[in-house]
Amino acid sequence: MKIAMIGTGYVGLVSGVCFSDFGHNVVCVDKDPRKIEKLERGEVPIYEPGLDALMAKNVEAGRLSFTLDLATAIDGAQAVFIAVGTPTRRGDGHADLTYVMAAAEEIAKAAKEYVVVVTKSTVPVGTNRKVRDVVAAANPQLDFDVASNPEFLREGAAIDDFMKPDRVVVGVENDRAAQVMSEIYRPLYLRDFPIVTTDLESAEMIKYAANAFLATKITFINEIAALCEKVGADVKQVSKGMGMDNRIGNKFLHAGPGYGGSCFPKDTKALARIGQEYASPMHITEAVIAVNEDTKRRMIGKLQDLCDGSFNGKTITVLGVTFKPNTDDMRDAPSLTIVPALVGGGAKVRVCDPQGQHEGEALLPGVQWYDDPYEAASESDLLVLLTEWNEFRALDLDQIAGSMARPAMADLRNIYNASVARNAGFVAYESVGRVGFA
Repeated sequence: MKIAMIGTGYVGLVSGVCFSDFGHNVVCVDKDPRKIEKLERGEVPIYEPGLDALMAKNVEAGRLSFTLDLATAIDGAQAVFIAVGTPTRRGDGHADLTYVMAAAEEIAKAAKEYVVVVTKSTVPVGTNRKVRDVVAAANPQLDFDVASNPEFLREGAAIDDFMKPDRVVVGVENDRAAQVMSEIYRPLYLRDFPIVTTDLESAEMIKYAANAFLATKITFINEIAALCEKVGADVKQVSKGMGMDNRIGNKFLHAGPGYGGSCFPKDTKALARIGQEYASPMHITEAVIAVNEDTKRRMIGKLQDLCDGSFNGKTITVLGVTFKPNTDDMRDAPSLTIVPALVGGGAKVRVCDPQGQHEGEALLPGVQWYDDPYEAASESDLLVLLTEWNEFRALDLDQIAGSMARPAMADLRNIYNASVARNAGFVAYESVGRVGFA
């Protein structure tokens, strides 16, 4: 099949590359000439393990190409995917659908034969019917259907998630659209991966409900972690004991400095807003949003305690600023709350992150960037482990403690433990939901 992918951001590029690896002919479209030029040179504008090699393979095979020309891209395409951004709108928390509707209108004006317009972007309930109205208004003669196909890609593991999904969700209005979508995902169907076909509204809601539930699990264990610190329990043991219950499961029960990234903050806010609009308040989701912000602030308090109540004049080394490992994504990362608090408090902040500097330089002004964690930690008063990159999981703590002005550690991802830190020579250690020492 021929597929056009509108948008070469994280979702669009990963989806386009993976569809081409299924054997489809995929043309990815973007309005940014610099991005298209980079892609045509074989350069991937985002960091996602394995994506560069898979992209090169399919470009070489002639199944994948990139263009600025939307009309050329959709000529002869059976399906056109909209994978543009839906950022949180300022002021009201709703998803901004400007780019989605603009793409729908452009598709309508360029299309000449039957096509399925598929929304891949995360959009509020009812959006796909609005897309249908926009397309119909822009080109009343066009024969088309709409479909909702939300993505469930984890940054850092997106290719595996696309090729071996827990499920594929497809929302359609009729059998004709369902057949086209079935052909697109035929390689997964043949390998018995579940394809869930629903109405449009249910498909839209599945995406928001799933992300809100996962955000709730993270936030819940972070609240439990705060209580564990008060009563002397170990949140890692609590999480393990909880996760053994099959009804709960062990995923997303890792205490830390709060969730971030491209999905959870945006989608929880959008779901809360949808509930308000329909007079069906999402009280749990609203609480999750509030508690997540409280969690980030609680981390700042931990760091302040380790600095004897003041950041002023202290040298603090932060290891990891992306919202999670194996990505360069800084969107709503806890570091964007924590690091500015350190800088604003008068600290000299050093940052080391394997992929974070490209975006982080603009987002975290006033910090010094280092490539080597040992160099960054030398002569520091506090070491903060903020993102659990593999590079930070097996540090020589003896060497680091010996090089610091005052060997204190805030292990906000619970990578190490108090006894290991003490034996390495640290005079103070704090983690999340576990007993530390000072």
